[in-house]
Order: sequence, then C-alpha cells, then structure tokens
Amino acid sequence: MSAERARPAREPRRSHLSIPAIRLRSVPVLRYAGTPDDAEGTRIQNRGPTASPRGPGGGVGPGEVGNFIVTGHRTSHSAPFRDLPALRAGDRVRVHAGQTVYVYRVTATRSTSFRSQRSLAEQSAALPGRPNADPVRSMITLSTCATPEDHAAGNYWSDRFDNPEHRIDKVGVLVAELVVD
Repeated sequence: MSAERARPAREPRRSHLSIPAIRLRSVPVLRYAGTPDDAEGTRIQNRGPTASPRGPGGGVGPGEVGNFIVTGHRTSHSAPFRDLPALRAGDRVRVHAGQTVYVYRVTATRSTSFRSQRSLAEQSAALPGRPNADPVRSMITLSTCATPEDHAAGNYWSDRFDNPEHRIDKVGVLVAELVVD
C-alpha cells in the first residue's frame, strides 16, 4: 500500500501514538475541530491524552497528505511528551488508527513561538515550515512546550491557556502503512 494516500478510510475519533525511542506506548490522540493548543486542544491535553486539531488552521488525519499535528503536555497532566525533545532524526513514530498503523520517520526539529503569527502559520502549514506550499506527502508534527528552556532563559511569558512562548516541534514523514487485524 502506498505511503502517499490522499485520504485514509474513515478515521476513528481516537487513535494511539507510540514512539519506541522515548518509550511512549499507546497514548491516546483525540481529534477535534480547531487549531494547535487552542482552548479545546488544551482541555484535551489537560485530561492526559494528546490532541490533534483538524480543519482551517489545524491539520489532517493520520496518513493523509498534509500535516498531521499532535500536541501534548511535557511537564504536567501525565506529561506524555516529557521526553519528546530527545527524539532524533531517523526515530520512528507509530500511529494506530482503526485497522492501520502509520509509521513516520522524524526528519527535523523546529521551534514555534506563540508570539509570532508567522511561526504559528509555519507550524500549522500543510507542509510544515512552508505556509504557502502545497503538500505532496503525508507528514506529522509532534509539538510540546519548551517551558524548561524558556524559564532557564528567564522567559516566563504565557498565553491565556498557560502555554509558554515556545514549542518544540518534531517533524516527520510517512514511510509505511501497516494493516493490522
């Protein structure tokens, strides 16, 4: 099966994320209509799972061409992305959605600033980092707070949802789709 499908068969409301390199296993990913780290996304993360926005300003579902965005807490609320900054190029990310496991390979690390509209647009772009480019591949952006780094630099700014100024984003490309029973 091609790793460049335009749209997977009916995406379930909940999928599960596993990242072997940081010992993350089967963390729920809840989709919602919105943008990364908005009120609804923050509410979802505050309950412990990760959140995945859809629609204008959000991303696409797993396996779809474009940017599948998953956000999670790093320092609170079960901290599923506690060790996300340790991911390196080449590490694998698995997303189990319905009968399919999507395997992504990490290719890059980005920084996003909540105080920069351009930076936010780059994070949410269909082609991560390139807001006006058309996507041609299925990609993933895993995003978490840079609170420890911001605080170490003396930056205590936060938005109305208590997000720190900076996010650490790990970007990857889809390399395989596995059908499971």
